[in-house]
Amino acid sequence: MIQGIDYAAVAPPLILAVAALGLLLADAFDVPRRVLGLLSAGSLAAALVAVAVLAAGDRRATFCLPGGLRGGGPASCSYVSDRFTLVFQGIVLVAAIVVVLLSLREISDAEIPAGEYHFLLLAAIIGALTLVAARDLVLLLVALETLSLPVFALVALRRYDGAATEAALKLFLFSVISAAVMLFGISLVYGATGAMHLDRIAPALRNLPSDLDPVAAVGVVLVLAGFAFKVAAVPFHFWAPDVYQGAPLPVAAFLSVVSKAAGFAGLVIVLALGFPAYAHVWGPLVGVLAALTMTLGNLMALRQATAIRLLAWSSVAQSGYMLAPLAVGEKRLPEAVAATTAYVALYAVMNLGAFAVVIGARRRTAATPYYDTLADFGGLARRSPLMAAALAFFLICLAGLPPGVMGLFAKVVVFRATVAGGVTWLAVVMAVNTVIGLYYYLAWAVRLFAAPAGPAYETSPGLPVRAAVAAAFAGCAVLSVAPQLILQTVASVT
Repeated sequence: MIQGIDYAAVAPPLILAVAALGLLLADAFDVPRRVLGLLSAGSLAAALVAVAVLAAGDRRATFCLPGGLRGGGPASCSYVSDRFTLVFQGIVLVAAIVVVLLSLREISDAEIPAGEYHFLLLAAIIGALTLVAARDLVLLLVALETLSLPVFALVALRRYDGAATEAALKLFLFSVISAAVMLFGISLVYGATGAMHLDRIAPALRNLPSDLDPVAAVGVVLVLAGFAFKVAAVPFHFWAPDVYQGAPLPVAAFLSVVSKAAGFAGLVIVLALGFPAYAHVWGPLVGVLAALTMTLGNLMALRQATAIRLLAWSSVAQSGYMLAPLAVGEKRLPEAVAATTAYVALYAVMNLGAFAVVIGARRRTAATPYYDTLADFGGLARRSPLMAAALAFFLICLAGLPPGVMGLFAKVVVFRATVAGGVTWLAVVMAVNTVIGLYYYLAWAVRLFAAPAGPAYETSPGLPVRAAVAAAFAGCAVLSVAPQLILQTVASVT
């Protein structure tokens, strides 16, 4: 059988695949670093246009198998470009463009090979775009590894930096273990159901013989564990703080936003489309993971003295909030999926903005990186009022306080979905953790306007970083005034 391919459906990752190979070839001919960066951003913009064109049309699918479980019924497709897919692909591509802008100066200052960097970055983004469109377990695993493997090399591209090498090794080891666990879980699910496509797994699990129930339950839990690593949920979070600190800062931003968004999209797809019949297994487990993740993340963030580690632990805590609505299980699952999706979209804007300001304020010399500790940010408002105001606004958004009410709306959405699903105890834990988070976000914001604790260092972020900060600030301002732009979009696609 010769299978037809809908090239329009796979246009976004296909554009980036061609661009990645072109950039690697261009680097061999000594094309300037800045030109490579602009070409990389341009390819991402072209993929974003492709997403917009697809959004204007109907649902598309490709790599399909004809027939249902018994040879009849609708086709099962491995790659589906529907509204949910396109929303997440849009989030990934917009965030990736900002990451490229943040990378231009880092590549020059840290002496990172530009061609390799952009090739690996685009390869990881291809994995993210494919992951959010995958509808069978094999493609989900392949896409997840396509997202993960280039990131190891991105983290280690500062070859002279021992911390970067150590961070890459930790990420590699944790990722390999999680992939093995997830692959074992997939094998158990396949053994119990005889299917790989999610639309075939779901009915098979509903009609599973009782003697295969334990096998399927263990498989579901192991697949969940694999995604829990990707989103840095406790107890699979150990890699995050050290990797964020050792990696180039734009790569840390990529892990915090793009990789996390793709990981949550994959998790939502698997739970909602493949495993709803086992919601009684994964629902309580997700609830416990959410409570532990947000609590440990916030408590550890309170103790951090460096900006990057605080953002790392904050990112862990934010994963807990994103997981919370999914704890409702099959009950009100569409509403829970919409809440998680909305939170991911709003979080991406806020967190990218915070990373952009930290990258812009960080002045690296041959020996010492400045603006690494929170104390270094003391008095930033006197030296760079606009950057300080932007960072304060992003932190207020993350805390969920006016005028950054987009963060408040994000928490209200997940809180409402959790309460509506009957998981009241988790809503209480979320409320307590929100109060804890207020402290360290506001404490950092206050430092910006206090007297400097030590010598002051001038900052010169450069035009690309300023553009990234301005774009994130504009996004936060618009979404704080009109958060319904995200909420209505998400409600219409889930």
